[in-house]
Amino acid sequence: MSDKNQKLNLISLGCAKALVDSEILLGGLKNSNFDITQEPEEADTIVVNTCGFLDMAREESIETILQAAELKKSGKLKQLVVMGCLSERYPEELATEIPEVDRFFGSNDHKQIASFLTGKEFAQDDPLFYRSLMTPSHYAYLKIAEGCDNGCSFCSIPIMRGLQKSRGIDSIMWEAEKLVEQGVKEMLVIAQDSTSYGWDLKPKKYLSDLILELNNLDIDWIRLHYAHPAHLSQRIIDSMAESKRVCRYLDMPIQHGSDKILKSMRRGLGQEGIRNRVQKLRKAIPEIRIRTTLIVGYPGETDDHFKELYDFIEEMEFDRLGVFTYSEEEGTLAEALDDNVPAEVKNNRKAAIMDMQASISSEKNEAMIGQTFKVLVDKSGDTVSVGRTEFDSPEIDNIVHIKAALPKGEFVNVKVESANEFELIGSPI
Repeated sequence: MSDKNQKLNLISLGCAKALVDSEILLGGLKNSNFDITQEPEEADTIVVNTCGFLDMAREESIETILQAAELKKSGKLKQLVVMGCLSERYPEELATEIPEVDRFFGSNDHKQIASFLTGKEFAQDDPLFYRSLMTPSHYAYLKIAEGCDNGCSFCSIPIMRGLQKSRGIDSIMWEAEKLVEQGVKEMLVIAQDSTSYGWDLKPKKYLSDLILELNNLDIDWIRLHYAHPAHLSQRIIDSMAESKRVCRYLDMPIQHGSDKILKSMRRGLGQEGIRNRVQKLRKAIPEIRIRTTLIVGYPGETDDHFKELYDFIEEMEFDRLGVFTYSEEEGTLAEALDDNVPAEVKNNRKAAIMDMQASISSEKNEAMIGQTFKVLVDKSGDTVSVGRTEFDSPEIDNIVHIKAALPKGEFVNVKVESANEFELIGSPI
C-alpha cells in the first residue's frame, strides 16, 4: 500500500518471544507511510501476531482474527494480515475458514510482511529491523535463540518454530547495547531453552559465556527466563552467582514432579535431578527466587502421580508458580497417548496446587515485612505507584504497591510494611 498516512494496528498475542517478533516488524515499518494506532477501529491495516501454543491461546488468536475480519466486512479496514505461530502451522486451514485475511505469514517473515505492506523490496541480507518497543520504555526482552531441540512429548514449539538457532554473541550484544542507549534499565533474556544457548553455534558457546559479556553492560537488572532444569549446569549457576547485574531470580519450568510422568514427558530429569538443581541454585545464590510452571492432567496422570507432584511442590516451596492443564497438541508425541484425565479433574488438580502456592507465597511475602528493597516503578498514579523487586518479572509475578506517586521507570528503595500472597505494600525511604 502506498497511500499517505495509512493507520496500522498491530495486535500481539502469546509469549514474550512473539512480542519481540512484533517489535521487529514495527521497527521495520518505522520509516514507512504507516502511522501506528492502538485502536483497531481506527486502522486501515491490522496485523495479528498469533499464538498457536495450547488450545486457549489458539481460540484467542482465532477470535481476534474474526473480530478484525468483521471490521473488514464493514468497509473501514482495507487490509488484514496474520502472522505468527498459528499462521505458520495452519495457513491453508485458516485461509479457507477466514477468507477476509489478505495474507498469512510465519513468525520470522518480517521482511516479507514489510514488503507486502509497503510495496518496497527488502534484500534478504538486510540487517534485522531495529525493534520498536511495545513494552514500557524501562524494560525490554532480549531474544537470544529461536526454536528448540528438546522434543518434550507435549510441546509443539519445535513444530512451529523449528530447531534451535542461537544468535551470535556479537549480534546479541549489539542489540543489548542499543537497548541500554534507549534507556532500558531491565533486560529480560529469553529463549525457548536459554540454558542450551549456543550449543548449535560453531564454535560452541554457552549461556555462561553470554552472561559474562552481558555483565559489561551499563544496566541495573538482567533477568533470565526459561531455564531447562536438565541443562542448568554448575557453570551457569556460578556465572549467575558471580554477576552483579543478573537478578537473583530464575524462571525454570519443571512441568511435573512424578518420575513416571517426567519420563513420559521426555524431560531428561526425574524428581531427584530437579531437587538437586534447586538445591544447587539456593546454595550458590541464597536469596534467589525460583519461578516454575507445571502441567497437570497429562495423559495417564493418576491420583498417585498427582500426589507425588503435590508433595514435591510442598517440599520445594517454589517462590513463584503457574499451572497449566494439559492440552493435546497436534503432531506431538503425546498426541498418541490417551488424554484420559477428565477436564473437571484437571481443573481440580490445578486449583489444589494454586491454593497451596498461595499459602507458600503469603508466608514468603510476610517474611519480607520490615525489610527495604530496591524497586523498579512500572506504573505511576496520583497517590500510589506499582513496581517490582528484582525477584519478580513483569506481568506474571508479584508486585509492590508503593504509597507514593513516583516517576515511572525509576528505581526507589521501598520499606515493606505489609504483604499478602500477591503483593508487598510499603513506602519509599
